[in-house]
Amino acid sequence: MRVFVLVPILAAAAFAQSLPPGFVGSEICQNCHAEVWENYHANPHYKLLASDSTPPEQAGCEGCHGPGGGHVRAGGGARTIPRAFSRLQPGQILDACLSCHARDFSRANIRRSSHTEADVVCTACHSIHSSPAPRHLLADAQEQLCYRCHGAVRAQFSMPFKHRVNEGFMTCSDCHNPHGADPPTWRMGNRPRMVAQHLGNEQPCLRCHADKRGPFTFEHPPLRVEGCEGCHSPHGSMNARLLRRPVVFTLCLECHTGNDSFGRQGDGVQRVSPSHNLFDPRYQQCTTCHVRIHGSNADPRFLR
Repeated sequence: MRVFVLVPILAAAAFAQSLPPGFVGSEICQNCHAEVWENYHANPHYKLLASDSTPPEQAGCEGCHGPGGGHVRAGGGARTIPRAFSRLQPGQILDACLSCHARDFSRANIRRSSHTEADVVCTACHSIHSSPAPRHLLADAQEQLCYRCHGAVRAQFSMPFKHRVNEGFMTCSDCHNPHGADPPTWRMGNRPRMVAQHLGNEQPCLRCHADKRGPFTFEHPPLRVEGCEGCHSPHGSMNARLLRRPVVFTLCLECHTGNDSFGRQGDGVQRVSPSHNLFDPRYQQCTTCHVRIHGSNADPRFLR
């Protein structure tokens, strides 16, 4: 009977001797923090603890919180934890997480992202020990996390015409990279808010609206310069097709005013034809005739 008692004790002692000074191993932590360990096997971080190739001091509890020898000798207490995240500054929290996650290319721009500049760091959105979300250890459902700060966007998703985020059809991260995005190839003077790029340099709208991708023989220049947001409100709108104006011709007239480079039609933005009486309802729905408004391979005027 003594043999069965001594074996785990000797094994634990041998394991402790193999650790760097001050480290005690994550198994010690479960004696007091059983509520964390209860579901830790389902935590993505558990794979580091179960891996034989990860050094013990870089896995489990001490991989994030630092060596726990002093904490154990003191009998607990947050002040004896070398890296207690509740007492760290935003920059220190970011450094701690990036010590492992910096190798992920999707987080390559996190230090210069809008979130980091506003001191919104990892623990503001992620719950490492007890996440209620099925993925990414989020502290809440993804849209609810975003709504905590982006109240104006939440209101837009309640408009008559909107992208179906509240219905669960899509999520904010389908279009945005919350960890920071690469510089866009459109709207360079007014950078989009951490908009994720599709296929390296395309707008995320094209992930779903692939028929608008092109390339087209005759392009509509605003798509390259202003992007989809030049005509559409991406989150929600009071107008059909998420348009920024209720009547189509008023949207077209934002550009097609006859303000040509040299005062002649064709040298700049084309003016509306004199034969189109815009007081006549027949000419107020431009896309009735100009159906290929996003680009055409057949007609420079985007006609059918």
